[in-house]
Amino acid sequence: MEGASSRDQRAETSNLLKDETVESSNSTFFTDEELAKLKSDYDMGGVEKVKTVVQQKVTQLDNTELNVAVTGQTGAGKSSFINAMRGLEFDDEGAAEVDTVETTMEPTGYKHPSLPNVCFWDLPGIGTNKFPANKYLNKMKFKSYDFFIIISACRFTENDTKLAREIKRLGKNFYFVRSKIDCDLYSKRKRGRQCNEEEELNKIRNDCVSKLQEAGIPSPRVYLISNFDLNLYDFSLLNKALEDGLPNIKKSVYILALPNVSLEILEKKRKELRKRIWMSATLSGGIGAVPVPGVSLAFDSVIIIKEIVHFRQCLGLDNSSLQSLAKRVGKPVEDLKAVVTTPLVRGEITPDVINRLAWGATAVAASAIELALDTIPVIGSIFGAGSSFFFTYKLLSAALDDLTESAQKVAMAAFGTENNPNQTSVQ
Repeated sequence: MEGASSRDQRAETSNLLKDETVESSNSTFFTDEELAKLKSDYDMGGVEKVKTVVQQKVTQLDNTELNVAVTGQTGAGKSSFINAMRGLEFDDEGAAEVDTVETTMEPTGYKHPSLPNVCFWDLPGIGTNKFPANKYLNKMKFKSYDFFIIISACRFTENDTKLAREIKRLGKNFYFVRSKIDCDLYSKRKRGRQCNEEEELNKIRNDCVSKLQEAGIPSPRVYLISNFDLNLYDFSLLNKALEDGLPNIKKSVYILALPNVSLEILEKKRKELRKRIWMSATLSGGIGAVPVPGVSLAFDSVIIIKEIVHFRQCLGLDNSSLQSLAKRVGKPVEDLKAVVTTPLVRGEITPDVINRLAWGATAVAASAIELALDTIPVIGSIFGAGSSFFFTYKLLSAALDDLTESAQKVAMAAFGTENNPNQTSVQ
């Protein structure tokens, strides 16, 4: 039979949930309806009922796919763009084939090296004899893709605009990308002319926009990029547009798949990964009184290890990602590894490593009996006094902060900004 104190605690929890629901719904992967169900399930069945719902959401997150279609004329830089977005060089294993002639005869998928649920699709150029414009989308399996990127290296063609209109008619988003901007600026300088970069970029952008408007595309947005310097020009604006055009979960998947070319991207990744922590903490075990120093900790090391490995991959700190980055920037991988300060990157994450980290966390957190509710999503108020939740949440939060800090140092060492740690764009 439930005691009075337990009923009082449950009533207090319900009140906290009501206060937090509006704010928390903006920082989780749950809809308002799902948050209401979490509260209802907890009221009726306690933690075990809630854990079932949370596990279903984690499974959904892990299985969500993102398919990006990249199309354009021959030589526009489609393959180079796909490789750059995956953090690969043209001669890396699994890289999209780069050539000056049309090498893509069928839609070819290239999975992200660390996040296999993310796939970039290299589509044949529209308007060829094999792929006439009026049959293109059907042959390309239009419904398979979350959005389209239409790339041009000079000017957008009539076929590009036809494709854009058809994509819009069928209810998908498309984005015009003008590539090889670095080549345009280099050519301008090579001819011995004075080059105001900002004016030149505006001229190129305005010319593309006006031509697209003449072809019947109202209010087009054109993003100028270099496939070899993704941190420059309009890449951040393109990312913002792509993020805003995706539903919440797919937006998160896209952000985590971005190449680590700026400190801004790494900070975005930290925020996205933090959203998962409370769910992992919820699944780590039952609830109980917050332990004091000297009392054994209760958490699921398997869940914690899985999340830390996921953090490392998303932040580009696994060995394969570090090797690829070192090759891309032409520096020894040892130089990049030398700036990593967290032991979570060195070697395998084992239960012993987790235990050492956990006991370190108790020294910091022993006096913090209640979690800061303004930093935890709605479910945090349910488990504020739970030992497993408490320590898993604190441990994963600390691990994520340590890994993000090391990822930032690696990015600065790779791109030569060691002396400017406050810079948000790694150049």
